[in-house]
Amino acid sequence: MKKIYLLLTVVVFFAACKKDKPSVNNNISNNGRKTDTLQGTITADLTLDANKNYFLKGQVYVKNNATLTVPAGIIVSAQVNDQPANKSVLVITRGSKIFINGTADKPVVFTSAAATKAPGDWGAIILLGSAPTNVVTGNVAGLHASADTQYGGNMPADNSGSITYLRLEYTGGINPPAEDEWAVDKASGLVMAGVGSATRVDNVMVKYSNDDSFQFVGGTVNATHLISYNCGDDDFDFDLGYQGNLQFLIGYRTHASSQALRANGLESYNDSVPTTNAPLTRPVVSNMTIIGPQGIDATKTNINQGVYMRKATRLAIRNSVVAEYSEGAFMVCPRTRPLILADDHAEFRSNLVQADTTARTFCWDQVTAVVADPALTIFLTNSVNKDSVIVASADMKLKAMYATGAPDLTPASGSPALSGADFTGVDFTNSFFNQVTYRGAIGTVNWAIQSNWADWR
Repeated sequence: MKKIYLLLTVVVFFAACKKDKPSVNNNISNNGRKTDTLQGTITADLTLDANKNYFLKGQVYVKNNATLTVPAGIIVSAQVNDQPANKSVLVITRGSKIFINGTADKPVVFTSAAATKAPGDWGAIILLGSAPTNVVTGNVAGLHASADTQYGGNMPADNSGSITYLRLEYTGGINPPAEDEWAVDKASGLVMAGVGSATRVDNVMVKYSNDDSFQFVGGTVNATHLISYNCGDDDFDFDLGYQGNLQFLIGYRTHASSQALRANGLESYNDSVPTTNAPLTRPVVSNMTIIGPQGIDATKTNINQGVYMRKATRLAIRNSVVAEYSEGAFMVCPRTRPLILADDHAEFRSNLVQADTTARTFCWDQVTAVVADPALTIFLTNSVNKDSVIVASADMKLKAMYATGAPDLTPASGSPALSGADFTGVDFTNSFFNQVTYRGAIGTVNWAIQSNWADWR
């Protein structure tokens, strides 16, 4: 039996890492390493060769409770296929795990294999777990429904592995232009569906995604130090019962996109109906910085709201900075406005907020029209909620909000972001949160500076 098992393991490894000639510099990558191919299914534990790079060919599934380990410094270039149904993806199925062990100096990079790279060249990295969702179990939107694309269960502490110092580039190819915004988005960027709290996600950048950068679909996974740079739709998207903690998030755009109907910095909703099915979607977020394109837009673009609380969702956002969004900094809808006004497991507190038009800083989406909401403004700026409306983004006094190359979102001397953080209450006193004194993603040390990992080019 031992001989048979070893033979099967060798066959699985060969199928998953078979030599193939990818469209990346004649089998030699830009860092001088040879390139092997990842394709098909991986059904036994596999550690990639730290001295090679890899070509992701089509849809690759890690299954059968297998573990895929990716050492620091590896570049994975995804095959470019024209049809959305054939876009390259890496799927970690329920029960399997991925360990991406990048470092600040040697991040793991998943990018496009095209000679001229573009948003939407490939699909996503997709983690599927057995943590609760409010649809019990579901299948990844945009992929063929099967056991290999199913997520959800009854294990809040489920473990899908660990991801540290990862950069994803040019994802989002499964999503069509002007995708139905009332439905769960098709897989894009880093997708975490039904992923449990034992999973580690830290220091991940998604740049030039054609659609969302980070998708949290149900589950309980926590995460820190996430950067979304110039995505085509939402920087951070939450739905179907996600309940987790997040700290130190950056959503940053230099321009609008032609991809989405209404792109938001953060969008959270419960489900598309909507219902109050449990668990209710409720991200708990501290120290987020959301920055839209510079300047006042003369006409409405697809750049919508800094934060949109919609469709029966709950959320808790504190100690954050939101600026330069065309339609407003924080918007509610008919189903979420009563929740936030009643403190019904929903709050938006101790934040610094600015919008292109000051009166629209806090908005109400009334379905037929989006209007400024004076009553919400009074409520959120009261002595309990302590949100501060900033008239001009320059008054945030961040060092270089729109610098050529990498932005510097560090608060300068005299910035209101240097103080005012509030971590009182049960949600924010738990051991996950680093109880800093500043607001926004960055304090006195700029962890998002241009580097091998945080690449703003």
